[in-house]
Amino acid sequence: MRTLAAAALALCGAGHAQDTRTVREPTLPPACAVLLPEPALPGRDDAPRIQAAIDKCKPGHALHLAAQGDKRAFTAGPLTLRSGVTLVVDAGATLFASTDPALFDRGRNTCGTIDAAGTGCRPFITGDGISGAGIMGDGSIDGQGGQRIDGKPETWWQIARRAQKEKLRQNVPRLIQLERSQEFTMYRITLRNAANFHVAMNRVDGFTAWGIRIDTPHDARNTDGIDPGSSRNVTIAHSHIRTGDDNVAIKAGHNGPSENISILHNRFYSGHGMSIGSETNGGVHNVLVEDLDMDGTTSGLRIKSNDRRGGVVKGIVYRNVCLRNVQWPLYIDTNYVPAPPGDLIPDYQEVRMERVHSLTPGRNVILQGYDEKRPLRLTLDDVVVDGSPVMKIEFAHLAGQVNPPGAKGIDCSKRLVPFPDDAARVAKQGDELLLPK
Repeated sequence: MRTLAAAALALCGAGHAQDTRTVREPTLPPACAVLLPEPALPGRDDAPRIQAAIDKCKPGHALHLAAQGDKRAFTAGPLTLRSGVTLVVDAGATLFASTDPALFDRGRNTCGTIDAAGTGCRPFITGDGISGAGIMGDGSIDGQGGQRIDGKPETWWQIARRAQKEKLRQNVPRLIQLERSQEFTMYRITLRNAANFHVAMNRVDGFTAWGIRIDTPHDARNTDGIDPGSSRNVTIAHSHIRTGDDNVAIKAGHNGPSENISILHNRFYSGHGMSIGSETNGGVHNVLVEDLDMDGTTSGLRIKSNDRRGGVVKGIVYRNVCLRNVQWPLYIDTNYVPAPPGDLIPDYQEVRMERVHSLTPGRNVILQGYDEKRPLRLTLDDVVVDGSPVMKIEFAHLAGQVNPPGAKGIDCSKRLVPFPDDAARVAKQGDELLLPK
C-alpha cells in the first residue's frame, strides 16, 4: 500500500504544510450490488434504478455498474451519492450523462439555454453533506458534452461558446459536484467530455483523487479538471489530466479558505495548467505541488486573480516540475481579466519554486505583484526556462532568479510521456494497478 504523507513531509519541511492527513492508495470496498446494462432504448434513463441501488447500499460498500458482453452503457439523469457508499464503474462499462436537458433542469426551464445567471442545471452526480463516499473503478463516466442536446441544434460545448460570444452564461450541467462533504475518494476512474467542470467542490474537508484520468478536448470551454473551492485536506495524486480549461484550479471565495492541499506525481496535457484562482478572496494557504509534468498546457504554474476577487495566497511550494510547449510557463498575475477596480486586493506571499525546468520558452514569463505595498514575494531555486524567454516582472521581491548563471535545469528527458491509453492504464500485475510515476 503506497502512502504519500511521509514522503511529502520529508520533502516539504516544517515550514510549509500540505494535506494534513496520511493519504494511502485507496482500495475498493466490498460490493453491495451489481447492476448490468439494459437494452438501449431512445430516451432511456437508468437513473431511477441506479439511485435506488445507491439508496439501498449499506455504508462501507459499493454499487458496481458492470458491462455484460456487448452491453456496456448506462445512460442516466442526475444521481445523488450517499454517505459511506461508493459508486464503482467496472472496466469496460461507461456511465453516460443523458443529453436531455429537462432531466437536469432546476425548475425554470433554462437548462440548455444561455442567460445572465447560468444556474439552470443540476449536476450529473452530486454529493451534498455526505461523508466517506467515493467514485471508483476502471470504467468511465462520460458527460457527452460534444453530443447534441435533445431537441436543440447545439451541443453543450457549443452553448458554452455561444455564451462567451454573447457575454452571457451557459446553463449546462457539471459532471461531479461536492458540497459540504468529508472524506470523498476518487480512484482509477476515467472522466470524459464533461459539459462543464469535471469535479468541483465547495467546503469539502478531505478529498483524495488517486490514479484517475480526465480526458476531454482542448477546445471544450469551462471544462476544468478538478477545482477545490474553499476546501481543505485535499490530495490529487498519480493522475493524468487533459481538458479544455484549468487542469487543476484551487479557488477560495466567500465560503472560506482553501488550505492544506497536495498535488503529487501528476501529469497534465492540454488545459490551462496548474492554477490558483481566480477567486482567492477567501485565502489560499499551504499548497504543495510536487513531481508535476505539463506538456502542451497554455499556462504552467499559474496564480491568477484581480482586485475584485483577490486575497492572501501564502505558503505555496512548487517542486520538481517539468514543462514543455507551454505558452506561459510561469504565470503569476494580479490583474487577471482587467476591469473596473475593486477592494479585494491580491497578495501573494511565501511562494517558492524549486527545481522547475521548462524545455521551451513560451511567449513570456510573468511574475507580477499588485503594488509596492503588496509585492509578489517569490523564492526561486534552480528554476530554468530554456531559450530566451521574455520576462515581465513587476512589483516582485525575488530571492533568486530565473535562469541563474550556469544552471542547466533538472533532467526532464524521460519524464514527458504520452497520455496513457486504456490498455496501458489497466495493465495489471497481480492485483496492483500499474501507473506511470
